[in-house]
Amino acid sequence: MAAQKDGAPLWERLERPAPAPRQTLSSQRIAAAAVAIADAEGLDAITMRRLATELGVAPMAAYRYVSGKDELLELMVDHVYTELELPPGTAGWRETLRAIAVETRELMLRHLWLGQLPPSAVLALTPNRTAVSERALSALAGLEPDTAMAVATTVSSYTLGMTGSEIAMRQFMAGQGWADEQQVYTSLAPQLTYLLDTGRYPAFERYIHEGRCKNDPAWQFETGLEYVLDGIAARIAAD
Repeated sequence: MAAQKDGAPLWERLERPAPAPRQTLSSQRIAAAAVAIADAEGLDAITMRRLATELGVAPMAAYRYVSGKDELLELMVDHVYTELELPPGTAGWRETLRAIAVETRELMLRHLWLGQLPPSAVLALTPNRTAVSERALSALAGLEPDTAMAVATTVSSYTLGMTGSEIAMRQFMAGQGWADEQQVYTSLAPQLTYLLDTGRYPAFERYIHEGRCKNDPAWQFETGLEYVLDGIAARIAAD
């Protein structure tokens, strides 16, 4: 969302014809290199100097495209959003929203740094990210605009929240050197035993003893998503 000295936003500047000195570099090359660094080492490893080293160019070369790290993050977000595979425009609203949710979860799990973006990048309007919103709103075109946006945002918030929790669990387990979530429950055994022995949490105790999908985040995500979509469908039918 940041603008350079001429006041034009990043995406307008990138659509301008590139002068001759830029021909050995491109916004796509810059984005791909930055994404590779972030995937391997996290966002903290991203600096303009490190990026220039990876690209084999002078430290100031990338500044012809982006004014700094904030715009670089926008470029990275837009780049990875090309990975989403969405159903055709003729698909119904439910199929479309489900696909966007599932694809977004998989995208975030491939690029864990998406869950660590600063607010400026989280709120950035990039072409490919906006295209996803356009697809969702187009699928909900039968609703009033405000209602369509509320529905799309509800599914998006569910997706980001559930996937963010999954990523946090993965990172916690990695930090502890644990291979699966069963080791989490083992580590919590003393606390669980004490709490359940009080008899005050019968529903939670039933889940602990009878739950079969505690270690299956994909099942948890997709099951919860279907309930969200069921609720939306019921409300649309009632209206």
